[in-house]
Amino acid sequence: MGIFKKLLGTDKVIDSVGNIIDGLVTNKEEKINAKAKIKEIMNSYKIEVEKNITARWEADANGNVLTRSVRPLVLIFLIVCTMLLVFIDSGSIAFEVADKWTDLLQLTLITVIGAYFGGRSVEKLKK
Repeated sequence: MGIFKKLLGTDKVIDSVGNIIDGLVTNKEEKINAKAKIKEIMNSYKIEVEKNITARWEADANGNVLTRSVRPLVLIFLIVCTMLLVFIDSGSIAFEVADKWTDLLQLTLITVIGAYFGGRSVEKLKK
């Protein structure tokens, strides 16, 4: 949940709004009630965002074969491309690949593998 708070910046929002309330409201009890209400609103917003994300993931999982297969197919494609570049670089094939493309492929492959396997691990840990 800490990552989610950092992404949304909810703590900063609550503190900022709390500072505004401190300037407008003079009664300490009113300040506490207002901050609690703002925190409640922010928490309900976070819950709604998580529900929407879950609904999108469920729609993807229950969709057609292509929507279920996009992540594995991208992963397979990137691994195959990486292996081809390894063979090309080893001299098996006389072909020159620019460094910018190998760097792009490396970055994309690291991102996809991290997201795919990391995301799957997080999903399984939550269950």
